[in-house]
Amino acid sequence: MKKILLSLSLLLLAAVAVTQPAQAQFKLGKALDAAKKGVDAFTLTDEQMAAYVKESIDWMDANNPVSPEDSPYTQRLRRLTEGLTDAEGIPLNFKVYEVIDVNAFACPDGSVRVFSSLMDIMSDDELLGIIGHEIGHVAKRHSKKAFKTDLLTGALKDGIAATGGKAAALSESTLGEMGQALVGAKYSQKQEKEADDYGYEFLKSHGKNPWGMVMSFEKFLEMEGNSGSKSNYYQKMFSSHPETKDRIKRLSERAAKDGIARPAAN
Repeated sequence: MKKILLSLSLLLLAAVAVTQPAQAQFKLGKALDAAKKGVDAFTLTDEQMAAYVKESIDWMDANNPVSPEDSPYTQRLRRLTEGLTDAEGIPLNFKVYEVIDVNAFACPDGSVRVFSSLMDIMSDDELLGIIGHEIGHVAKRHSKKAFKTDLLTGALKDGIAATGGKAAALSESTLGEMGQALVGAKYSQKQEKEADDYGYEFLKSHGKNPWGMVMSFEKFLEMEGNSGSKSNYYQKMFSSHPETKDRIKRLSERAAKDGIARPAAN
């Protein structure tokens, strides 16, 4: 099966190779067969979309190295996310993919997947900041809207329509395309702001320090400046330097106004 590999900067690759040389590369599916073009559009119900999301995340969990429960990665993630059980009634579940790609993503059903190489370069506070932001996209239904848009457009729509809209009948290639839609979802600046704000309040309300979100943004900016290229996660979250700096400034001022102390770097 042809692998669709996400790119990494040389700096990030070198950084994680020292700690996890045996990690695999994140796997998606092969390209959808273009011969399915021309199939009529279909109406997508919430129940169908929920089935597609479950099918997609189950496929990715089965086709990527999920960190076992007794691994340091999983134990660290469990410790950091203790008490984070739901967002706006959506149950949350967390897993680690032991892969070399620097990324994280959240699905409409509350599945949050964090890549081990991202964990390698982020402190606990920074990692929680990223997780809080991703949960914001779930709670605000951004990930649901993005996934539905992908399902109803282009070759992916045609592939699903060709199966009669039955999630269980989806081919491996279509499941790979759906996985790519979940992992690669991109959001508007307005949606990123909403995810920032929700993530800030979510972390704060659960006894976590929201400064971690600011610190993770700062780290990505620093890494980009040192390497001259962007990581996968950076590309998803930030559209320009001024916008990134504005987000850092806004959240920093908010935390200061709330009287929350910035944690020491670790």
